[in-house]
Amino acid sequence: MNVSVVVCTYTMDRYDVFTEAVESALAQTYEPIEVVLVIDGNPEVYERVVEDFGDLENVVVHNNDENRGISYSRTKGAELASGEIVAMIDDDGVAEPDWIDRLVETYERTDAVAVGGHVKPNWVGGKPDFFPEEFYWLVGCDERGMGEHMEELRNTYGSNISYRRDVFLSVGGYDENTGRKGDRHIQAHEAPVCVRIRDLTGKGVLYNTAAVVNHTLFEYRGNFRWLVERSFWQGYSKRIMDQISPETSGDKNEYLFDLLFTYVPLRLKELLREPSISKVKQLVAIFVFTAAVGFGYLYGMTKRELSNEDGSEMSIA
Repeated sequence: MNVSVVVCTYTMDRYDVFTEAVESALAQTYEPIEVVLVIDGNPEVYERVVEDFGDLENVVVHNNDENRGISYSRTKGAELASGEIVAMIDDDGVAEPDWIDRLVETYERTDAVAVGGHVKPNWVGGKPDFFPEEFYWLVGCDERGMGEHMEELRNTYGSNISYRRDVFLSVGGYDENTGRKGDRHIQAHEAPVCVRIRDLTGKGVLYNTAAVVNHTLFEYRGNFRWLVERSFWQGYSKRIMDQISPETSGDKNEYLFDLLFTYVPLRLKELLREPSISKVKQLVAIFVFTAAVGFGYLYGMTKRELSNEDGSEMSIA
C-alpha cells in the first residue's frame, strides 16, 4: 500500500518547526512512502525547501502561484500525490516513527476510507495550570472524551488524519472557504470533507489512538487571553460550519451536554475530594472558554455573508 504524506507551510517564521515535521515524515518506519511539500505562495520558502529536500527521490515540492490557504494546499497536495493513501500532518506536528505503520494496519484490517490518530500536545513552555483537557481542541489536540480506540468518529484533527486518496478527491477535497488563509482562519475544516465522505460511503473516520503525532505548542498558545480569543473565533467558525454542513450541528450540542453534565460534575467532585488552586482555575477556564465560544457563535449569526474564493457571496445566515 503506497502512502503519501502531505505537509503544507507558508512562511519562513515557521520553517524550523516545518523542517521537524518533514523530517519526522521522512523517518517513518513504513515503506514505500512519498512526502509531498506544498508551499503556499511564498518563493523564499519554496527556494529553501527545494534546497533542503528537493534532491530526495521520494519528495515532491510544489509552490502555489499565490497564497491560497491551507485547504487549497492540502487538496493540491493530494492531487500531486501518487499514494493510495494520503496522510496529513500540520507543519508544527512531529510524527512518531510508527505513525504511518499504525494508520496502514488499520486500512489493511478494515474497510476504512479514512483513518485518524491521536494528536498529543507538546508544550514548549510547559502546560498552563489553568488549561483544562476538555478544551485541548482549542490548540488542535485531542480533548478529554474525544473517543475510544478504533471508534468511528465524524473526523479527527488536521495534524493527524488520512484518507483513501480516490475517495478524498472524489468529494472535492477540503472546502476552500475553511481553514487558514493569511490572517483568516475558519476552524474545523476537516468536518465538511468528512461529512461528504460519510454521505458518499456511509463511513466515518476510524480513530486509531496508537497512531501518534506530537503537536508543538509554543508559549503563546498557553496565554489565557489568546485562548479566550481563540474560543471566540472557534464559536464563530462553528456557526459557519453549521451553514456549510448542517449535519455537524448536533455534535456541538452533544459536546456541550457532556461538558456541563459529565465533566464539570466530575471536576467538582475531584475538587471537593482534593482541593487545589489549579483545579479551581481549570473550572473557571471551562466556563470562560464556553462563554467565549457562545459569544463567537452569536457573532457569527449577525454576519449575513461569507465570500467565496471566486468573489461571489455565500449566505451564512
